[in-house]
Amino acid sequence: MERQAEMNAPQLSPGTSFTRNHARAGLIAGAGAAIMLISLASALLPLADGFSGARVIGTMMVAAGLIEMIAGALRLSNRFAAILPGAITLAAGLLFMDGPFNAFVPTVRLVSIWLAARGAVLALTSFQARGSVRLWTLAAAATDLTLSALLFIGLSATTITITFFGPTHEIVSSFAWVLALSFVATGSLLIEVASSERTTEGLASTHLQTG
Repeated sequence: MERQAEMNAPQLSPGTSFTRNHARAGLIAGAGAAIMLISLASALLPLADGFSGARVIGTMMVAAGLIEMIAGALRLSNRFAAILPGAITLAAGLLFMDGPFNAFVPTVRLVSIWLAARGAVLALTSFQARGSVRLWTLAAAATDLTLSALLFIGLSATTITITFFGPTHEIVSSFAWVLALSFVATGSLLIEVASSERTTEGLASTHLQTG
């Protein structure tokens, strides 16, 4: 009976399967583009009236984390590893929105920890990736780890200035660009994943049609 049910079940043609997979890759690319737009919003933080950025940053991180998690769930393989960096971003964003991070220094410290955690996770998950996706995953990991180190060093060097004069426009601008660069690295990675999976799907569809 089970064998007969399997025989009677509708089978997707290679063309239909390719179309669905192509649409899925398009959604991943769209997620990458959306995070790129979030990076633009982050770069514009210095234009805000003062630094009320904790809630704004939290909102951007929650949005970026959710988008990255959805894109990870759409991938062909290694879905848990692909979702994990987005989950870290989501958790950090929720901390920003609900925690006592209205001051500049605690905000920068949390962002530095977030970047370090993302970088470490991306570096580990790169071993499960292949080809260009592995290279872009390593690039994203290196970007986040480097930005985390720069934030930590920069915060140590400017603590006295911030204590006496508050976060200057230059300091806030540098912080905003750090966030923007991390989002750019994430968006670029997702776009590369989409491109790679389109290529893989195209080769598989060609093989099915000629097999």
